[in-house]
Amino acid sequence: MAWWNKLLGSERSGRVDYYDEGLTLLGESKFHEALTSLRLALKEQPGDPVILQQIAIAYTRIGMTEEAAKTYRHVLHKEPSASGAHYGLAFLLLRTGDREEAMEHLHAFLENPPHGEEASSHITHARSTLTQLASGEAPGELQPENDELF
Repeated sequence: MAWWNKLLGSERSGRVDYYDEGLTLLGESKFHEALTSLRLALKEQPGDPVILQQIAIAYTRIGMTEEAAKTYRHVLHKEPSASGAHYGLAFLLLRTGDREEAMEHLHAFLENPPHGEEASSHITHARSTLTQLASGEAPGELQPENDELF
């Protein structure tokens, strides 16, 4: 890992992109290692909402859902329109049974949806979940469509 190489002084390029490394590790299901890299990225860019959202994803994947929810709420406090934080928090709230607040966050996500091909599956999933919740049904899938945020 690049952060380990830098710690030991064997990093040749001089600068490590901890964020990219964290994303790679998340993709490899190395969640604890990803969390370390993302925290290092956050030290370089304090308060960055994109990094914080990826940290929340790592927390979710390792079962630290309270920390994930706190992190998403922190992002939303700083940037109320952060669609990825609304999306992630909504599904965490559904896991705890807080349907009303989850619906609020799904609405907020859909009011300011992300753009691009990758985002369309998230939008479809959010709409479907919201429809199920509004009709009183239990949502079929409490996990976000894909944890990678926009």
